[in-house]
Amino acid sequence: MRDPHAFTPMLEEGIKGAPPRSLILGSDLVKNQNEIGKFSQKDAKAYPEFTTHLEKLASAIHPLLDTPPANIPGVTAGPLRKRLAAAKTLMPLVKCGLKLGRNFPDFYEILTAPIMKILTRWFESEPLRATLATDGVIGAMTSPSNPGSGYVLLHHVMGELEKEKGAWGYVEGGMGGVSQAIAKAAQSYGVDIFTEKDVGQILVGSDGVAKGVVLKDGTEIHSKVVLSNATPYITFKNLTPQAALSPEFIKAVDQIDYTSPVTKINVAVDKLPIFLASPTPDDKPGPHHQCSIHLNCESVDILEAAYNDARNERPSTRPMLEMTIPSVLDPTLAPSGCHVVSLFTQFTPYRIEGREWTKQDKEAFADTAFDWVEQYAPGFKKSVVGRDILCPPDLERIFGLTGGNIFHGSMSLDQLYLARPLPYFSNYRSPVKGLYLCGSGCHPGGGVMGSAGWNAALAVIADLKRR
Repeated sequence: MRDPHAFTPMLEEGIKGAPPRSLILGSDLVKNQNEIGKFSQKDAKAYPEFTTHLEKLASAIHPLLDTPPANIPGVTAGPLRKRLAAAKTLMPLVKCGLKLGRNFPDFYEILTAPIMKILTRWFESEPLRATLATDGVIGAMTSPSNPGSGYVLLHHVMGELEKEKGAWGYVEGGMGGVSQAIAKAAQSYGVDIFTEKDVGQILVGSDGVAKGVVLKDGTEIHSKVVLSNATPYITFKNLTPQAALSPEFIKAVDQIDYTSPVTKINVAVDKLPIFLASPTPDDKPGPHHQCSIHLNCESVDILEAAYNDARNERPSTRPMLEMTIPSVLDPTLAPSGCHVVSLFTQFTPYRIEGREWTKQDKEAFADTAFDWVEQYAPGFKKSVVGRDILCPPDLERIFGLTGGNIFHGSMSLDQLYLARPLPYFSNYRSPVKGLYLCGSGCHPGGGVMGSAGWNAALAVIADLKRR
């Protein structure tokens, strides 16, 4: 567990020799108010009411994450018995509406409005608004002034860890630990797991039913059902025989938005970054080192300018940088005295002014990012012993993230709930009987939560019982 969870240092001259200001947010409300009070007493007073407001909205819709979307077509057509069964899928939606109650207009607004419209109503200080706005644009090719950015913020607020809402944590040994834990649980039930076995195609019989998969080495694996947690694009365009899908469906898959603004830079350093805004003695980690460290987030104008660069197909000249140093809490990741640093950067386009990224482009962008880190933490560049730069096409090629999108598809309003990944195909089933989607391209979208897989498993179990 990490607490505090957000650190935003300023680039400014300290007053009378004092360090520049910074904003640290965590689970302690009083400490949060003291931090916010450095910039605005009015905002410090409003902050508790704001967090309560968000929590009300999040808690009302949180149960929708672990239930499939309502079966609207089933309710409106078919035999009465089936329509009544489909009507049961409306219950989570009804309960959500009842729980929202008089807050429903607020929920509608955060779902549709630019996050800045909401934040400006609540707060006046730029560092607080910009820090909160980052959760409205993280992983999304959008700006805080674009409609729909409010939901991305709410999506992050709904997260919890060890039953603590809004909490964040690191996985010991790296994120692969989550996959290993799931694998061990599955193997305890007799599941066989094969890795490094590339799937060439999904097998579809002459009856139009999925029969298994064929690996790229020619091996055929037959099964009653096939579940894919690849992106919808890879599943239906690269793996499914096109003759098994209608031209209309294929055209709809082509129109799913996978735009990504993210370039990930993994860094190895031989010294802990020390920030001017919060220096620590003897290079010892401070509480702020375990946070998501927001750089170039002093004002929303900086975020808007970075977004506009990428919208014009140029890597941002002053990118939004979210830095984490997981080795501060997890010593298994680096030798003593050394650290691993992750830079989640925005905004970068998939193509630079219409052409592919070159190695020189990647190095130049990383240099730009490092130059900005250096301003906040002098000595950072000198401490770097290695770096790995992954622009959107790299994320696509290495991890199968279409467009480099970490959510397996934009989390925009037209690609959520009943329309994720497509209208009429939001219940994890595909046009090919026996073929299911179970990844982040389905409801409820991206994030390390497993909800899409859980919901898909329920759909498969229900269908197998009916056979």
